[in-house]
Amino acid sequence: MTLRIGVVPPSLGPGGIEFVRTAEQLGADTIWAPEAWMYDALTPLGYFAAVTERMRLATGVVQLGARSPALLAMSALALQQMSGGRFVLGIGTSGPQVMEGWHGVRFDRPITRTSETIDIIRMIARGDRVEFEGTVYELPLPDSQGRSLRSPVAGVDIPIYVASMGPANLRLTGAKADGWIGTAFLPESGDVFTGPIREGAEAAGRNLDDIELTTAVTLEFCDDPEEAGRRHADGYAFTIGAMGSRSTNFYNRAFTRQGFGEAIDEVQRLWQAGDREAAAAQVPIEIGLHTNLLGGDAEVTERLRRYRDAGIRQLRVNVGTDDEHVRVDWLARLLDLAAAVDAEG
Repeated sequence: MTLRIGVVPPSLGPGGIEFVRTAEQLGADTIWAPEAWMYDALTPLGYFAAVTERMRLATGVVQLGARSPALLAMSALALQQMSGGRFVLGIGTSGPQVMEGWHGVRFDRPITRTSETIDIIRMIARGDRVEFEGTVYELPLPDSQGRSLRSPVAGVDIPIYVASMGPANLRLTGAKADGWIGTAFLPESGDVFTGPIREGAEAAGRNLDDIELTTAVTLEFCDDPEEAGRRHADGYAFTIGAMGSRSTNFYNRAFTRQGFGEAIDEVQRLWQAGDREAAAAQVPIEIGLHTNLLGGDAEVTERLRRYRDAGIRQLRVNVGTDDEHVRVDWLARLLDLAAAVDAEG
């Protein structure tokens, strides 16, 4: 099984754009454009489509609820046309803090919203007349002047990848998605994620191999992986303490299902009490070490094998340096190591 390497642009300025061009020349498979509460994920890919020729262009991820399914389909159709068929639509529901605080949209029925969005996008991409009666969406609106429309752009394949963490959403991913956008993933406990994806796939008459499993990592070549692991573990304190409320933090639930529940609760408690330094110190070093690629060639190669053996088919790599020349060198080095791991069969 080939382990592909995708990259996250370090910026949207000239340096980031040049890195994307160089990454394609080196053999990176995909550029992943993130979306949080800064830049959107779709606009940069239109530009990247013009300055690249081969690599796939993926959103990682656009936030459902911020756009209607039809608008997502329209954007995806445009980018697929502009890129010559290289576009991948990565979608996710985000969380209540972002959706309700930033977009002003209620965070409700996230799994149903994801499922219905996939169905509507595929209906539009096929060129079907859009008539949909769901729980979240109904098209056309009842008792309205709306008409059932059909896109004149028909028969376009739009790969849809889903960012999911909880068991029900993972099962939905297995049932309906072309790929999985994973995070907080430790290969040592990867079946916490891949198990529900497999269940969903098999229930829908599919196979786990039908879904491209991807996960996020930071790459840092260094002489002391333990020190780097500690630093990266410290960085997770923000994710654990601030990326959600006390009652709703999908990252914390994912780490808890992987066996870190007691430590995660303490990190969150300390963070929300205002003691961020103590919170960082409480993050288990295993989280920093095992969600990233840290160390020399031998350590990174062993981690690549673990991801491969856990079923991951693409790593979404953040190259962890601000030095533009080192960034390119590290990516080239990683691609060589990944090719060697692939050659092992």
